[in-house]
Parts: sequence; C-alpha cells; structure tokens
Amino acid sequence: VDFVRKSVSAIGRCAVKLERAAERCIGVLLELIQTKVNYVVQESVIVIKDIFRRYPNRYESIIATLCDNLDTLDEPQAKASMIWIIGEYAERIDNADELLDTFLETFEEEDPAVQLQLLTATVKCFLKNPEETQDMVQRVLDLATEESDNPDLRDRGFIYWRLLSTDPEAAKLVVLGDKPVIEDDTFRLEPNLLNVLVGQIATLSSIYHKPPEAFVVRAKRSTGEDDDLGLGDVGEEIEEGDEEEEYEDENDVDGGESGGMDLLDMGGLAVTDNAAPPANGSGMDDLFGAAPAAAVVEPEARMSKVCAPEKSGGIELWAGFRQVGGAVKLELDVRNVSSNVPVANLAIQLNKNAFGLSPAAQQVVCNPPIPMGGSGKHSVELTSNPSMMVQVPAGQPASPQIQVAIKNMTTGLVFYFAANFALEALFSTDGALERAAFIESWKSIDDKKELYGAVNELPAASTDIDQVAAKFKMHRIFLIARRPVPNAEGQEVAYFSMRTLTGMVFMAELTFKQGVNAAKVCLKTENIAYGVQAKVALETLLRSQ
Repeated sequence: VDFVRKSVSAIGRCAVKLERAAERCIGVLLELIQTKVNYVVQESVIVIKDIFRRYPNRYESIIATLCDNLDTLDEPQAKASMIWIIGEYAERIDNADELLDTFLETFEEEDPAVQLQLLTATVKCFLKNPEETQDMVQRVLDLATEESDNPDLRDRGFIYWRLLSTDPEAAKLVVLGDKPVIEDDTFRLEPNLLNVLVGQIATLSSIYHKPPEAFVVRAKRSTGEDDDLGLGDVGEEIEEGDEEEEYEDENDVDGGESGGMDLLDMGGLAVTDNAAPPANGSGMDDLFGAAPAAAVVEPEARMSKVCAPEKSGGIELWAGFRQVGGAVKLELDVRNVSSNVPVANLAIQLNKNAFGLSPAAQQVVCNPPIPMGGSGKHSVELTSNPSMMVQVPAGQPASPQIQVAIKNMTTGLVFYFAANFALEALFSTDGALERAAFIESWKSIDDKKELYGAVNELPAASTDIDQVAAKFKMHRIFLIARRPVPNAEGQEVAYFSMRTLTGMVFMAELTFKQGVNAAKVCLKTENIAYGVQAKVALETLLRSQ
C-alpha cells in the first residue's frame, strides 16, 4: 500500500515539475481514480489539488470525476484536499454547497486540518453565492468560534466573521484573491548556500533559508581609547541584544549565535603563554641544574566498532585515530571472535580521502598471532600523500570518512570498513598563533566563513575554561586569550587556535556561562571545506570526560 501511495505521489510531482508531462499525468491519475481503490483515489485527490495549484484554470474538467468519489474519502489529508477543490471552484460546481454540507454533518469530529479547510471553503462559497449559502456560513462560523477549542480554528473564524460583517468587499480581496502558483523549489537554493544551511540545521537559518549573517544584526561600539595592541578605534563587536543576553537553557540547542563577542579588543586580558615555564629553583633540579623533562602523555584514540565478525571471517575490528610524537596513527583493536585460524599478518590499504592519508607500511604483523578468543592492538602510521588527496567539490564540506581495505594474509579474505577521521589527530604543535596575528586573521576572514554551534549537557570539567584549555592543549588546540563578556554576568569568552600538519589554520571562539553546562562555539577559517570537521573536533572534545 505504501509503495502504491508513493507511486501516485511521484506521478503528481512529475506533473508539478514537468509542464510537458502534466496532461499525461492527469490522464494516468484519472485512470487510477476509476479503479475505485480507496487509498489510490485518496492519494490521487491529494496530488490533483497540487496540480490545480500549479496549473490554475487548466484541468478543471476533471472536477466532476473527483466529486463522484466523495464517498471513498476517509483520510484527513484527502478530505482537506477535496474540500479545497470544492471551495476554490465553487462557481463551477452546481451543487458545491450540498457537497460541503455533507462534510459539515461531522464537523466536530473532523481532524483540525479538515475543519480549517471547511471553514475557508464555506466562506469562499458564500462570497461566490451569498443567497444560497448564508445559513451554511453562519452555521460554520458558530461551530468554529463557539463550539471549537482549537485556537487556530477559532482565530480564523473570528477573522472571517469580522471581515464579512464589516467589509464584504475586503473579504473578497482577502479570501478570493489571486494566489501565487506553486513551483518546484528542489533546485532553487544555490549549492553554496545549501551547504551552509545544512551546517545550520536546528537553527533559525534552517527556517529563514538564510545564513546567520543575513539576519543577525551586528552593532559596533567604539571604546574611545586605543587598546594595548594599537588597534585604534576598532571596538568590540557585539550582537544586537547581547547587553541583556540570557544564556540558553541547557536543553536548548541553538547553533545560530556565537556568543556575540569576537577578539577585536583584547586590552588587559589574560593571555596564555605557550613557552615553557622557567625553572623554579625548588631544589628538585638535577646535578646539571636542569629539571627533568616531563613525560608527554598522548591522548588515547576514540575507538569505534567498524567491522563485525560475520563480515570479516570471524574478526571484529575497532578503529580510531590519534597523533603520537607528531605522527598520525590509525589505531586498530583486532579481536578474533570466531576464526579457527590465528590472525598473524594483515595487509592494509586506504582509499583516496579528503586528508590525503595513506599507510606508511602496508603490513600489520600480529606478534604473537591472535588465537580465537584473543585480541591485539596495533598502530598503523599514516603519512600525507598528495596523490591520495580527493579534491573537495567547491562549496561542499570535506568528508570525514576514511575507507579502508584489509586482507587477512593467512586466509586470503579481503574485507572493508569506513571510519570517520578525527581532525584533532592532524593538529600540529605549532598551532598557537601570536595574539596580534590571531586578531588580524580573525578580522580578515569573511563572515561567510564562520560556523556556529552550541554544545549542551557538558561534563563539569568542560565548563571551566582552565580545564578546557588543559584538555585542548593535549590535542594541540591552544588558548590565545580569555575575557568576561561585558554586561553579561557570569559569561566568559575564550579564544583558541589550531593548525594542521598540512598548514590549515582554524580559530575558535567559545562562550561559557557560570552554572550552565553548555557552551557556544564559533569557528573561523579560510579552509571552510574543513571547518565542519574542526568544529566537530572541538564539540567532541568538549563532550568528552
């Protein structure tokens, strides 16, 4: 049944999209209506309504056929569509008032969508033929305004009542006025704008179909005096309304704002110093006067199951990415679930990807071999190889997916999996920008190359900037500056920079509020195709314990 419904709906969409095919589609729909199959007739009525809206005054000759099938309609959407047709073409249907009256008998039991259409169709019928429908329109208005508890229905009823009682001519202009022809908007959005909007889903951008900068008004205030960076009258840039801004509730996901502040005025702020601290002279120095170097703790990879044993000859694979000593690693956890043959030697190959990564060596030796029920962890070094780079289409975000093929050299079985690359594994140790360079870069990047987001339900450690900075530094994301948000008690903004081993630079603005386990994220980069992955990296690290 569902397949048939979708097929009928597809015929209707073809008629709306392709004018040259509309007449043929109408013919097919009429043949389907003649089958008298309940769900086919109802779906046909729904799509014919859209065809009437797309091609007004062209195919009204089929209305009689539709009216002959009123008794088969029992679904709200089909009823509402048929009622719309009757109201829209009441002057061409001899017994339009009688047809509407049959629906009015069960008005109070109908779905709200049907009730709304009945109200509007009856008013249309009255305006076109007032002498014969006055009692009917009075009855409908009474039902809508006095008997219904649906606020939408009551409001529309009162509006129509006021229009009809004070200015019938104005009512005609409003109710019977020309309506815009519906159009196929599948390809209306430009690809670049569509890509931006995809990244803004669940924000106001996805409602307005506009990027945030098109409707977020920004106002500039001059501090009246130079800051310590010599920026002159370049003042703080704040979003309109920030002076009285209340931070979102922790369950309110709103990625449409960046916290309202940028780094154009940083005078008197605390700035992280990425240089090593001097010796403290505490007596702990060694005999040569130098303190022993602290061991570098590399973050563990975030592992995820990428291959089930039934697809790989009894071997279960978990994979993740991290950086160790400046080298990008693909970490593999090989688990022999049900293979009688111990896993001794694997060959690995990567498909071309957006990061140009390929294995430095294609052999993974399991020493000792992994018997059934056993497991072993192995690290595959990845190198940057320009010939492995996939060109990212203009206006498209880079895909994080790394496709991997593995061959069990003992059994000869080849199996495949895909894992999302963690961009923080590509960040380099020289990603800390000088404050002046950060400001200059931040200002020079077009607002169209900004990405916004909000991260909710953060662990307690991720709401304290000091702890966030320490966590980020382990992943080579460096704190540049922090400052309180003016006129917003308890809010503080922190700025971070990061650079990939391939030279891409990302800058981020994070806004926190005391007592709220959430943060706003704004990311800027000239490499906007990889901006989504950088933002995902920040958000994932914030959510981690």
